[in-house]
Amino acid sequence: MAEAPWRELAEHDPLLGSLIERLGPLDPPQPREPFIALARSIVGQQLSMQAASTIWLRLNLGGPLTPQRLASASDEELRAAGASRPKIGYLRDLAARVLDGRLDLARLPSLPDDEVVGELVQVRGIGRWSAEMFLVFALGRPDVLALDDVGLQRAAGWLLGLGRNATPPELAEAGERWRPYRSLASMYLWKAIAEGLARQ
Repeated sequence: MAEAPWRELAEHDPLLGSLIERLGPLDPPQPREPFIALARSIVGQQLSMQAASTIWLRLNLGGPLTPQRLASASDEELRAAGASRPKIGYLRDLAARVLDGRLDLARLPSLPDDEVVGELVQVRGIGRWSAEMFLVFALGRPDVLALDDVGLQRAAGWLLGLGRNATPPELAEAGERWRPYRSLASMYLWKAIAEGLARQ
């Protein structure tokens, strides 16, 4: 029987292993519906979780948000739900690309990570970080490390005893010890922040 991913991480990196021992086993992310994951990512940009959740609930009052519903909604309806003018543009671009086939969501699970990112960053409002979060939380990809994630830089700097945030190259170097489970390692680092452990 294969060893649990969190146990392998602990064996490959004693520093991360001490964090894993403290936090206990974490389950890898489970795949989510791709369109919902992307739309929700756009809605949540630069907002608190509470504000994003409120807007999301309003957008789904008439039923689950779909590309068709989004394309047929008026700007006034979307603004009434709390979506800003730029985000309305981003959501409409996402819906249009899905509806006309420029973005084939059904094809994404079969593509390598880099190709998924390349497809997604063509959508307005979706940058590399958002695409990497999609890989982790929508597709459940096991070996993603978002080097530009400030939270990961902060937690890695704490884990490594740097007294500051890790730089992207330092995070990448540490991440070599976490292959092929860098997504799960990221979850432990995010959890360290959420628990108030990762302090410089």
